[in-house]
Amino acid sequence: MSENTTLRKTMKPSWVFAMALGAAIGWGAYILPFDWMQKAGLAGTLIGFVIGGLMIAIIGLSYGFTIRALPLTGGGVAFAMAALGRTHAFIAGWALTLGYSCVVALNASAVTLVFRVTFPELVMRGALYDVAGWTIYLPEVAICSLFIIGFAWLNSKGAALSGRFQFFAVVLMILAVVVIVASMVIYYVAERPELAPAFPVDVPPAAAVATIIAFAPWAYVGFDSIPQLAGEFNFSPRKALGLLLWGITVATVIYMAMMLATSIAVGTRHDAFEGEAWPPAAAISEVMGPAGLVLMVVAVSAGVLTGLNGFYTAASRVLFTLGRANLVPRRLGELKGKEHAPRNAILLVCAVCLVTPWFGRAALTWVVDMSSAGITVAYFYTCFCAWKIARTGQVPGMPKPIAPNKFYEYFALAGCILSIGFLALLFVPGSPGMLGTAPLIALVVWIVLGLASWAVKSRQLKDVPPERTASLILE
Repeated sequence: MSENTTLRKTMKPSWVFAMALGAAIGWGAYILPFDWMQKAGLAGTLIGFVIGGLMIAIIGLSYGFTIRALPLTGGGVAFAMAALGRTHAFIAGWALTLGYSCVVALNASAVTLVFRVTFPELVMRGALYDVAGWTIYLPEVAICSLFIIGFAWLNSKGAALSGRFQFFAVVLMILAVVVIVASMVIYYVAERPELAPAFPVDVPPAAAVATIIAFAPWAYVGFDSIPQLAGEFNFSPRKALGLLLWGITVATVIYMAMMLATSIAVGTRHDAFEGEAWPPAAAISEVMGPAGLVLMVVAVSAGVLTGLNGFYTAASRVLFTLGRANLVPRRLGELKGKEHAPRNAILLVCAVCLVTPWFGRAALTWVVDMSSAGITVAYFYTCFCAWKIARTGQVPGMPKPIAPNKFYEYFALAGCILSIGFLALLFVPGSPGMLGTAPLIALVVWIVLGLASWAVKSRQLKDVPPERTASLILE
């Protein structure tokens, strides 16, 4: 690749770790623990996240192993190309574009949730209309749109700026969580408040744990942003595995820590906080005072903004890789400015996400629910590529073969099976994570759009050898 068609290698290990952790931890870690108390209890949630984290770590092993062999931008697309060819590269890219862009929009809408809780009189005025029971307010649309545009600008200035922002925001989030949890533990030791039962009284322990395990695949979405940035590492790709596993580990600890803090604060008074707009924050601030609310706002804001930034970066790299290979319009594969940023790809993500504030968070959750299928498809392609490399020692794009590795072969196969299991959770009737009617319709629409796009592109590429496409993705 020539100098003006390649991204600059500016991503430091600390920034990459922050990308993985910041994208994996969003608003859910600070808002959902109150719901988990009722569905799974403290013990059920903690056990569920330990098991769920281990399951995701198995998939993370495949990601780290494959990055080492193929340290390329748009990793998910490259892995599918190397393992199964051009059609599968498009499928992986289409799936990842769906998943990442939807989570950009979801994180932007989560910013407005923070404003609803902290400044309700400012944002909950100027009602426009209702969508799926969610009232759309003009100030919320403006705030959400402003953050979408702001992070498009941030990413257009190159990976160095977005990487620095991600690192400092993640450090701030971790510090806020540490202070919250330490304060709640001290309160428990000093006051010995009564805690709710370890498991809900009306839910079998196994079912309680299964509820959290079913949520785990979506709780960790974002750690897989690392391979999309692999072409920009300024360090050895061998470090990627450790960064991935540390990201998953710290994400697990944060989920468990916030569950513990919420359980101590709420105790047996679950009914007292059910009417609150943000029950965990209300309970924790009741114990800690105004400082508790401030720390919760800092933590959730950092989680939301790092998710917004991380998924913007990942989505733009996927589109850039697809555009460079002419699997989507070529202009998306262009780099602009002295920073060599994929600005056209960033602008497309921005334009698509700017539509979403007008539909409200209730409707947006339908799209995000079905986007989980896209991320899981990418999990499978990565694990399959890792299995192929571990079994044969060679796939296209690797500079030289490596010795077959039984350890990674077995773990990659386990990752493939887990990925299929995660997809089954979305589609098997009666499963805890089954998609509702609205998300299924949205998924069908996205698949139809993908089939139409590929029908047009496949005709344009009929005279282009697959090896040419491979060279554009894998070099």
